[in-house]
Amino acid sequence: MCLIVVGWRVHPDYPLVVAANRDEFYARPSTPIGRWPQAPQVIGGRDLEAGGTWLGIAEGGRFAAVTNVREPGMAKGTLSRGELTRNFLVTDLPPKHYADTIAYADYSGFNLLLADGDTLVYCSNRDGEPRALAPGVYGLSNHLLDSPWPKLLAARQAFSKALPGLPDTDAFFRILADEQIVADENLPNTGVPLAWERLLSAVFVKSETYGTRASTLTWLHRDGGVTIRERCFGPYGQPLQSSAISTGE
Repeated sequence: MCLIVVGWRVHPDYPLVVAANRDEFYARPSTPIGRWPQAPQVIGGRDLEAGGTWLGIAEGGRFAAVTNVREPGMAKGTLSRGELTRNFLVTDLPPKHYADTIAYADYSGFNLLLADGDTLVYCSNRDGEPRALAPGVYGLSNHLLDSPWPKLLAARQAFSKALPGLPDTDAFFRILADEQIVADENLPNTGVPLAWERLLSAVFVKSETYGTRASTLTWLHRDGGVTIRERCFGPYGQPLQSSAISTGE
């Protein structure tokens, strides 16, 4: 997952609203959103290579999403970051308690968002201690929470404007489909080649081998029901399929 924007307790009807793009190599096998066979209360995609997930939500408001920290050249962790989200979604530990159980040194750089309907927690093995987030709109990409990357600033601003329009989703999917490349002088310097910095500077990434695999919008209803909608893509941004699951309106 390479871009997540979260509205936490800022909408009068939907306490949690999440718009996210998952960027990955197209060759990595995965499934679109669906109920997990061994945990049917959980809705999310699944990584078929390492067995975890990048984003998922369960009935009642249990939510988790992870992004990698872009740090080329660093030694890889021994465990898959996708298991951080998977394990949280199938437990009943409060977010902060779960965050305290993580063996942070065993993973490559990550950022993790955890919610249970009452609390939203951000934790990272590159950004200090886990902390509960106050109501507001937050952005997360492949650095730290609310890093001032141009695509993240633009997405957060547009997301805030789109929030009053829920449950209409068109504005959110337009945000996630933004292909604008940032000017070189405004690019972050994350240690990857310039061509990759340019490619990854867009909200919606597309190329022959790597890009936005899924655009996902999910929101939690006050009664604990959830709605999740997803659009999947192949090489060069070719649309593949759309999915929608709702447990309450």
